[in-house]
Amino acid sequence: MDNEQLKHFLEAALLAASDPLNIAALLKVCLARPSAGDVTKADIREALKALTDDYSPRGIELIEVASGFRIQVRQAMGAELVGLFEERPPRYSRAFFETLALIAYRQPITRGEIEDVRGVAVSSNIIRSMLEREWVRVVGHRDVPGKPAMFGTTKAFLDYFNLKKLDDLPSLAELTDIESLKIQLDLPTVEDGSNNPPAIAQVEAVEDANDGDAPADVAAAAESEDTVDEAIEEQAPTDKADPVAS
Repeated sequence: MDNEQLKHFLEAALLAASDPLNIAALLKVCLARPSAGDVTKADIREALKALTDDYSPRGIELIEVASGFRIQVRQAMGAELVGLFEERPPRYSRAFFETLALIAYRQPITRGEIEDVRGVAVSSNIIRSMLEREWVRVVGHRDVPGKPAMFGTTKAFLDYFNLKKLDDLPSLAELTDIESLKIQLDLPTVEDGSNNPPAIAQVEAVEDANDGDAPADVAAAAESEDTVDEAIEEQAPTDKADPVAS
C-alpha cells in the first residue's frame, strides 16, 4: 500500500468509525487488509499528517482527542450548520457549568468540597446528569469519615471538548471568570429560561427545589459569583487519583 492509498484508507476508516481511533487501532485495521504490506505506525502518523494538511483550507478537520483521531466539521462552521439539525444543541445552567469546571480543574474533588467552594448545595440532578453523559466518574473515595466519593473527568469529557489531555484546558492565567472558560470550551450556558425553549433552567430549578440535597434558594445557586481561579486557590484536595483512566 503506497502513501496515497494509505491516506485514503485511513480517511475512510475514520469516517466509518463511530468513535475516535488511535494509532494502534488504525494499524490493526490496516494490517487486516490483504494488500496492507508492511505498514508501520510511523507510516500511519505520516499519512494522518498529510490528511491534516489536505483539510487545512476546508470545512472539515482531522483532530486528535483523548481517545484517538477523528474527522469532524470545523468548529467555525458549526453555527452555520445548525439549521441541518432538528434537535436543539444542549445548553447548561451556570450551576452545572461551575460544578463541571471545578471537577475539571480541581480533580479529584468531592461533592462536599464543591459545595464549600460555591457556597451552595450541589443538586443531585447535576451530578447525575454528568455521570449519565459520562463526562465525570467516581475515581475513589476520600479517606475521611463517611468516605465521600471523589469525582474526576473522563476521556469522554476530553473528546467532547476536543481536548487530547487535561493540560490542554485553558490555563488559569488566561481566565478571568467562569464566562472566559465557557468561551474557551464553546459551552453554552443558560442564566434563565426566558430565551431557551424549552426552559431548561426553569426545569432544573423545579428539579432542584424538589431535591432534598439542594438549597431552597435555587436562584442564588445559579447566580453564584465564585470563579474557577478562586476555587483552585481555596480548595486543594490531598488524595490523588487517575482522572481519565478508562
